[in-house]
Amino acid sequence: MKLFVAGLPYDLDDAELEEIFEKFGAVISAKVSIDRETGKSRGFGFVEMEKESDAKDAIEHLKDISLGKKPLVVKAADDKPGGGGYKKPGTGFDRRRY
Repeated sequence: MKLFVAGLPYDLDDAELEEIFEKFGAVISAKVSIDRETGKSRGFGFVEMEKESDAKDAIEHLKDISLGKKPLVVKAADDKPGGGGYKKPGTGFDRRRY
């Protein structure tokens, strides 16, 4: 199960994010989102856990916990194909047109 995690301190890295979640079960991946222009954290990330029950346990136990100035937001990630990002209209195949 993939989780969206917001409210992360800007100095938190992937390994530290994984460490937080591995207390609840096996972590497949943990990735802090990095701004391409500045190379700094955007304050959110994604964690993929092996078992859905472990992920739900993490959601329940980590909600409203603060690692910095802001409380964490932990919820199931929306499955969006294509990996997000902005694509200028008219610069490629757009599935919605057909």
